[in-house]
Amino acid sequence: MTNSVILQPLKVFLGIAILVSLVACASTHQNRTENSTAETSNVSAGDKWGIQLESIRLTAAGYMIDLRYRVTDPETAAPLLNRGIKRYVIVERSGAVLRIPETEKLGALRSTVSVPEMVKRDRVYGALFANPGRHVKQGDRVTVVLGDFRAENLTVN
Repeated sequence: MTNSVILQPLKVFLGIAILVSLVACASTHQNRTENSTAETSNVSAGDKWGIQLESIRLTAAGYMIDLRYRVTDPETAAPLLNRGIKRYVIVERSGAVLRIPETEKLGALRSTVSVPEMVKRDRVYGALFANPGRHVKQGDRVTVVLGDFRAENLTVN
């Protein structure tokens, strides 16, 4: 047997293990960041969308963008957690569109609920967007799109 035949399954296993670890760490971290990334009007989407953006930052050595938002009104925010909506980040300087990766074993790396009644007030939900080649750098401006919700001019920490 050649080394490549032996190493390929090991590489796949390690990649999946790293993604699972990232998702586990991300889901347990619910601290509010002191430096809110939502500089434009503090993106208090509480009235219209029922959420408050908590942070948008680089994670996984810069290969992922971690978005966190707190639900302030579960009924209003429920559509943002629907599995069927499109979620992506637009990089303002280049126009590149970054999407949420979806693997066969893990599924999409984002929070969803199957029924609107499951959305909880004051809970932090999130999504991990792929950042291939570390295209987005700390300090870059992005637009976040979650279905019909759109938050522009956010600074990535």
